[in-house]
Amino acid sequence: MRKWLPLATVLLGTFMLLIDVTVVNVALPAVAGDLKTSFGSLQWVVESYALVLAALVLGTGSIADLLGHRRTYLGGLSVFALSSLACGLAPGPEALIAARVAQGIGAAAMLATVFTLLNGNYSGRDRGTAYGLWGAVAGISASVGPIIGGLITEAVSWRWIFFVNLPLSVIAITLGAVVLGDVHASTRGRVDVLGVVTFTAAVAALVYGLIRANEDGWGHPAAWAWITASPVLLALFAAVELRATHPMLDLRLLLDRSFAGVLLAAFFLSFSAFAGFTYTSVWLQSVLGMSPIEVALAGSPLTIASFAASVAVGRLLHSAEPEPGPVIACGLALIGAGGIVGGLLLHGPAGWDVLVPGHVLTGVGAGVAAPALSSTAMSSVPAERGGMAAGAVNTARQLGLALGVAVLGAVFSARAGHVLSTRGVPDPAGTSRVLSAGRAPVLLDGTQEGGRTALDSALRAASAGGVGWTLWVSGIAAALACPAVLVLLRRAPRSDADRLSVTASPERT
Repeated sequence: MRKWLPLATVLLGTFMLLIDVTVVNVALPAVAGDLKTSFGSLQWVVESYALVLAALVLGTGSIADLLGHRRTYLGGLSVFALSSLACGLAPGPEALIAARVAQGIGAAAMLATVFTLLNGNYSGRDRGTAYGLWGAVAGISASVGPIIGGLITEAVSWRWIFFVNLPLSVIAITLGAVVLGDVHASTRGRVDVLGVVTFTAAVAALVYGLIRANEDGWGHPAAWAWITASPVLLALFAAVELRATHPMLDLRLLLDRSFAGVLLAAFFLSFSAFAGFTYTSVWLQSVLGMSPIEVALAGSPLTIASFAASVAVGRLLHSAEPEPGPVIACGLALIGAGGIVGGLLLHGPAGWDVLVPGHVLTGVGAGVAAPALSSTAMSSVPAERGGMAAGAVNTARQLGLALGVAVLGAVFSARAGHVLSTRGVPDPAGTSRVLSAGRAPVLLDGTQEGGRTALDSALRAASAGGVGWTLWVSGIAAALACPAVLVLLRRAPRSDADRLSVTASPERT
């Protein structure tokens, strides 16, 4: 039994860091009401964590090579715990966002080291078992987050979705200090600081530009200045990586079609399956008046379907070893079908139950695709780049979530504003932003009795229309990605000599 304690430590940390990607979604209306925050701030409560996690997970792998992976993992856990405390105590939106950024830094250090720690603590059949369990936990963490967030928010307070990390972190740190081994000693080298900075700046500029465009209008020059700066910074990142002696991402890996296919699938998995939770939660709570627990239960079909499919596919991959391309493409196709079905069923007077068929399809799709992503990425590149490949997949998943929240936020607001304008609501753009922030009750409370019924009907139609369009966009995006992934991941016979040749460097995760 003792031999599985290192795995328990890694799984506990993984569960905490991945569940915090989505655990706050159901609590957003409560956060907005308590902190009197704007829609932009509401988005950044989710975005800041996912963005920092995506931007730093590769770079912190370099730091782990220098400091040691065990030390980096425990340090990341400590930062994660302290920043979780700061999130729970945050007096305002700015403090909460800053604490979420710190949380993302700690989570990146943890996620960057888990595969190396599993490799160092297990071998042979035990290593396969450890990876299988890790994949199952990682696969269900994002989908179970809203349920846990809803239960805690309703039973106690939204602040406790962060406070609960403290005792779990203490257990993980204590266990890790005692049982974790680290066969990879610290090495001498340089951290790719320029790569980390330029990549973070490129992604942050794009996300910030999308949020500004959503808040200020798509004709606002400042929004387009940020959006335009993003590809320039991305080109600068590429130039830095091509010249770096120890790049955080060897761009030549992207020339391998299988590796590129896995990254594409990982991005659209998060974008299409999970980014829309933010706006579904706003609709269910602030417009339909459901409690956080009721919202969590409404989303449980997705979680249950994802868990069941993940377990089944994990066993299939372990025993039959099917081609990963069709498996991952099938998962994306189901996610796409789930979004499209949800969009078809959702209309103005609809209730939460219309989401169930789409949630089941999306959950099965996520459960089918997720277990195969990391193993496929690891097998598509040379062994010495396995850690970098795993880090790139995790980066793509978090980028899909961060960009998805921003893009779908714009979709929600645009559609809601259009519906409000057809209903004759004054200032439809401004009203849609308030609606998006989960503050529909505020709009109704500020309306005279005679016009309250009409406004309530308009808000219901607008929010349902906004959520419906986010489901449509999510579903179509996954459906379009499906054939591309299938082509890229089509297995072709090749020898090791045919594989991409890259200069060896210390293993990273």
